[in-house]
Amino acid sequence: MEASPVRIDDSAAHWQDILRGATEAVAVPVLAVLAALVLFGLFVTIAGVDPFDTYSLMYAGAFGSWFSWQNTLTRAAPLILTALCCALPAQLGMVVIGGEGALVIGGLAAAAIAMALPDSAPLVLQIAMAIAAMAAGAAWVALAGGLRHWRGVNETIASLLLVYIAVAVFNQLVEGVLRDPASLNKPSTPHIGDANMLTTIPGTDIHWGLAYGVIACLLAYILIYRTTFGFGMRVAGGNVKAARMVGLPVGRLVLVACGLAGAAAGLAGMVEVAAVHGKANASLIVGYGYTGILVAFLARHNPLAIVPVAILLGGIGASGGLLQRRLGLPDATVLVLQGLIFIAILTSEVLYGRLPWLKRKPS
Repeated sequence: MEASPVRIDDSAAHWQDILRGATEAVAVPVLAVLAALVLFGLFVTIAGVDPFDTYSLMYAGAFGSWFSWQNTLTRAAPLILTALCCALPAQLGMVVIGGEGALVIGGLAAAAIAMALPDSAPLVLQIAMAIAAMAAGAAWVALAGGLRHWRGVNETIASLLLVYIAVAVFNQLVEGVLRDPASLNKPSTPHIGDANMLTTIPGTDIHWGLAYGVIACLLAYILIYRTTFGFGMRVAGGNVKAARMVGLPVGRLVLVACGLAGAAAGLAGMVEVAAVHGKANASLIVGYGYTGILVAFLARHNPLAIVPVAILLGGIGASGGLLQRRLGLPDATVLVLQGLIFIAILTSEVLYGRLPWLKRKPS
């Protein structure tokens, strides 16, 4: 009975720490986005455009109508999956930025399977394409993890260089043995067939890739925070020497985490082939893997936070065409905003804990 007040106090302090941590986790990315918006406003002002008109049109293009929402959510689907490619290895303290390469290789593998199984039932073919894409993406990113573990190669450099290799392999095969002879000006693989395309969510024009991404984030959250494997990842990410001292298989954790990360990005490539383009061509290489890095950092590598952040970034990307038509700004103007957000979030991470208003108060 005498220990009850202590338990109550400890419980209150525990929940206060959780609330403070959640507030900080949300406040830092929000402040970074606001700072980027201010800088972006200065950028468009210099370009001779009213920043408030710009913001208004960006909102209209991203969330102003049901059509805009559908466009935004469609663009968010691959961002969710490529963000997981960065967020999962981050639990181990690794910075893997090879999502673009895994997406490209995954899309290529999916298209190759479609060519190899032309007479399969649509559902069977879609499952085969997904498995092939995930396996190819997993192997591609796991290679960066293996180089880190066995050879001491920096995973950031390795995964980035693997992106260039993936694009080169993609171009070589799509313009070579996998090329559809009918694709003249834009080399492509043969179309997978309308019957084999992923359908849309009933009542919408949004393909099922969005649902795949949401489910993947839920599974990733359970893996990280509700399993012993995820606990081992976070322990190794906090102190790899301590993890080895207590007997954690750090090498296996690295390879599995990188494999799962690559599988997520590879699935994004399959979704782009089976739901958007119908074939593999240069349209796959549009930077979803790089934008996914920004999504992961803004979400602070939390799988559940990835979904709303991906929708935000998807909306920014969807608004580029409207800015071009209404204000005469280049479609790539939204990339400037994305770059400013990335710089702001990196700056906030550097300053976090050093500025008085960002320092944690002692409990």
